[in-house]
Amino acid sequence: MEILLFNTRDELIRVDLSHVVYFEADGNYTHIIFSNAAKATLLYSLGNIETLIDEKLKGQTQTFIRIGKRYIVNSTCIFQINTLKQKLLLTNFEAPHLFTLSVSKEALKNLKNLYTQK
Repeated sequence: MEILLFNTRDELIRVDLSHVVYFEADGNYTHIIFSNAAKATLLYSLGNIETLIDEKLKGQTQTFIRIGKRYIVNSTCIFQINTLKQKLLLTNFEAPHLFTLSVSKEALKNLKNLYTQK
């Protein structure tokens, strides 16, 4: 269980990475979406989040994958890659939530190739 802590002036947010489905960029903010559909917003850019995850998971199998400029997804939650509809479906297969992300065809093709080359 890997934990990231985000300490601001007003609050402390504890993020258990095993419960994160994806991170979504929103300007200088990043939304964290959890498997139970809970959401947290941080005043961190997606690039900063990516760096923190890389530092925390250094030396481990990389679970989180950057997809385009907008998302970092938990690769264990990828359920379906649909390049034609430009949709990425995510779930952790435990909670009843299915998350649908709109992603460019090019990013989805790259993601699909990543899996089919293994």
